[in-house]
Parts: sequence; structure tokens; C-alpha cells
Amino acid sequence: MLSSADDKLPRDVADDYLDCLSRLEPILATQLGAPGSARHLPDLSPAGAEARAALARTALRELTRAENRPGGNTDEERRCARLLRERLTAELAMHEAEEHLRAVSNLRSPVHNVREVFTAMPTETPDHYADIAARLRAVPVALEGYRASLSKGLSRRLPAGPRQVDAVTGQITQWLGEDVRSSWFQGLVTDGPQVLREELDAAAAEATGAYAALRDWLRGTYGPAVVDSPDIAGDERYARWVRYWNGMDPDLEEAYLYGWSEYYRLRAEMASQAADILPGATPWQALGYLADHGHAIDGVERVRHRLQTLMDDVIAAVDGTYFDLAQSIRRVEVRIAPPGRSAAPYYTGPSEDFSRPGRTWLPTMGRTRFPFFDLAATWCHEGVPGHHLQLAQWTLVAGKLSRYQTTLGLVSANTEGWALYAERFMDEIGFFSDPEWRMGYLDGQMMRANRVIVDIGMHLRLRIPPDSHFHPGERWTPQLAREFLGAHTGRPADFVDSELVRYLGRPGQAIGYKLGERAWLAGRTAARTARGDAFDLKEWHMAALSLGSLGLDDLVEEISVL
Repeated sequence: MLSSADDKLPRDVADDYLDCLSRLEPILATQLGAPGSARHLPDLSPAGAEARAALARTALRELTRAENRPGGNTDEERRCARLLRERLTAELAMHEAEEHLRAVSNLRSPVHNVREVFTAMPTETPDHYADIAARLRAVPVALEGYRASLSKGLSRRLPAGPRQVDAVTGQITQWLGEDVRSSWFQGLVTDGPQVLREELDAAAAEATGAYAALRDWLRGTYGPAVVDSPDIAGDERYARWVRYWNGMDPDLEEAYLYGWSEYYRLRAEMASQAADILPGATPWQALGYLADHGHAIDGVERVRHRLQTLMDDVIAAVDGTYFDLAQSIRRVEVRIAPPGRSAAPYYTGPSEDFSRPGRTWLPTMGRTRFPFFDLAATWCHEGVPGHHLQLAQWTLVAGKLSRYQTTLGLVSANTEGWALYAERFMDEIGFFSDPEWRMGYLDGQMMRANRVIVDIGMHLRLRIPPDSHFHPGERWTPQLAREFLGAHTGRPADFVDSELVRYLGRPGQAIGYKLGERAWLAGRTAARTARGDAFDLKEWHMAALSLGSLGLDDLVEEISVL
């Protein structure tokens, strides 16, 4: 329970809230590197969700009191208070709409969080493996609570989309393997100490059995009950999700048209770049050529090593010129993602003490050959100067902010917008001078513009502009979105399929990349205009990266005056 001391300021409230929530959310505690959490999992039942909501309501009351105390309106306290209020309000709106009762998604759902927390646990000592065994034994109770939430959602006519159910059951099937001995959980404990062999095997079997039972229930009971439910969110639900992911309430019609304007700008750039790769080819033909005939790396370990080298090269290129990187931030690991999640690469941040470094993850999707044209920009996005630089910098300056601002208070569009800005910045300084790399960069930018178009378009069932070359005047559907995405990317079909399911399962999240990039660019332009010749880009970068998290509306206001 939050304390109500008379001298608490907003940053104190934020960090007290983080500490209290960590006790309710052991997965969060592990991600933060907090002690005492490694043997537990959260309560995923409706009662657990209500406990978390009650804590948020208490924090909002404490925040109001803290803002009115002497010292509560300094810049540092004000920024933290703005973030905490915005985040808690958005989260409570989601809770009151009972989104936790339909939380089935192919990416970062409770099902994924329970499994993936094990990848953040240390494995150096027998005690570490004893913690893993204890947490594995907690999996059945956690998944039973999750099932209770979904069952309540069915009773309240709050279904998840059928595409999400199909995707998640398929992912769980991958994790289970052919039998208990080949399951992901058994693989997790294979290298454990012999003295704990029996205990580890039994715990892995319990976790495997719990996931198998959940898979069978989703397939046999939940899936048939939601088979006719819509995959799209609709206006009211979409607006809530947009606020949650973006920290703002954008004009969605304007954002939709902005997506189209970026599409046409990027298509022209891609057409020009394609001529350097395959004269006379369209952008999509050039991308197909690169996938088949461009520079590629054979072997999973070889591509991991090449990406690590790339990351080290980027750090050497930008440190001291465009950014100032602390020694702890210069360490970022490239790892191969465990099977059974979405096809997109991703990043996990460091622990608060940097004992666990930031990590970029490459899903192989069973491949052993990796075209490299699109990986250079992607690793600038996931690593440096993208996610790793921003999130590790937040961790570094946490003592000057609040721990909440640098961890749990993360606003997706802020971080994804920064990572897309980072890609664009590397292009601005000429890092993608190789025609293949630049084509990959432009393809990634096009994908993010297309996300704005199809995410807003299909969830709100907007019309395609009448002057478009693609189904002019028709209303967006998931089927049209899949066709559009597949026709405008150099990525393989399984990646496109996974992306579409992701957009349907996380309404409003996909638009944050381009809207966030636009916010970062607007802030930079405003700051440069205001300071004129005194503007120092490196100084601005580090000041902006040291603000901690903010929603997009607040972000533009704050970084414009740095």
C-alpha cells in the first residue's frame, strides 16, 4: 500500500507506486532487477487486475496532494507528475473498459509475459536454477488466473479477436514441442545443475502441462465461442487504445491522411533508390531482387555475430559526435530470439544496475539464410541510437528523475518514435550509403507509413481515398490491409501475416512509430529555430534523452525548449 507521508513530492509518489506495483507484478520486479521476485508470478485473475487498479487510484489521490506541496511544481516534479497522471488515467480507462478480460494477442500478452520472464532470469548458480524451478511451478496457478479472466470476458460478451486466438494457440503449440522432453520449458532447464535435475525436470513438466491445458482450452472452448467476433476495435475502443499507446488523442482523420502523404513521399524515394539496384525495376521488384540475390549471411550464429559487429560499429560512429554514451550504455548484446513469437526483431532493456545489459533479439522463424539489406536499419532502431540508447540512458539518469519515469512509465509512441527518428538520423548522416542498406531503410519507413494507413483505416473502417491506385473508395477490411501490406514491402509473407495479426491485436500501437517520429522531428525543428546558431545537436540529443518518458503531446512541448 502506498504511504501518505506529508513530505512526499510527485517523484516520491511515482516511485512508491512502482515499488508497490512490483510486489503485485513479480514479472515487472524481475525486469527491474529487484530482489525477492524470482520465485513468483502475478495474479492474472480478475481479482489481481482489480488490485492493480485500486493501487493506481490510490496513487492518483496521492499525486494530487504531492503536487500541492512546497516544491511540487519544479520542472522535474512537474514532468513526472504529468507522466504519472496521464499514464494512470489511461490505464484505468483500459481497466474500466475491462480490456484485461479479452487480453489475447500474438505479442506481449500475459501468455507471452509469463514465458519470457524466464529469459530475463540469471542462470549462473544452483540458487538461480532453484528460483527458476520455483517460478516454473507457479505457472499453472498464473495461467489458471488468466483463464478465469478470459472466461469472465466471455460471460460479459467481451471477446478477443479470432485471429489472435489462432495465433496464440499456434505459438503455444510451438513452445510445447512434440512432447514434454522437447518443450521450450524443458530446454530452459537442460543446462541446470545435476543436483537439481529431478526438481527442474518436474517443474518444467508442470509448466509445459499448464500451457498445454491452456492451449487446449483456447482451441476447444474459447476459440469456438469467439469465432464470429470482429477482429477490429471500432471507434470507441480504438480511441482508448490510441491514448494508451501514444499518450495523446490525435486527430485520427488527419493522421490517416498523413500516413498517405508519407506513403507517396517514400514511394518516390524508393523508386529513385531502386534504379541503383536493378535498373528499370519497381521498388518492390528491387526489394525482391535483394531478398534473393542481395548480400546475405548463412548461419544463425554468423548473422548474430555480424549484427553484434554492426552495433559496435554504430557506437563507434556516433559516440562523441552526435551522442555522449556512458560506458555502461556502450554494452548491448545481440541474441537469437526463442521460437514461438512474432516475426519482428525486438529489444529488452537493462536491469536498473546494468548487471543485465540491454539486448536486441533476432527471431529466425526457422531460417538459416539472412538477407542483410533490411537488418542494418533495424538494428539502428532496436539498438543504438534507437531503443537501447534511449532506454539505457533513462536507466542511467534514473536518480535525477524517478525510477517510474525510466521504466514502467514508458509511452510506446515516445520510444518507437525515437527509434524511427534514430533510423532517419542515421540516414541523414550517411550511414546507409550502401544502396542495399538504404533500400532496406526506406522499406522500413514505408512499412511504418503503411501501418498508419491500415491500422487507422481498418479499425475505424475508413474509406480508401478515391484517387488511390489501390481499391479507391472502398472501406478498409483486414483482408484489404493484408493485400496492401503484402504489395508494398520487401518482407516475406509470414512476416506480413504476423504484422497484420499484431495490428489487430494491439489497436493503435502501430501508428505510434510515425506519429512519434513526427513529434521528435517537430521538437528538434522548434529547438533549432529557437536557439539558432547556438543550437548544439549532441547537447540537444542528450538533454532530450534524459527527460524520461512523456506522452507525445507533452514530449513536443518539453523538447522544443531544450
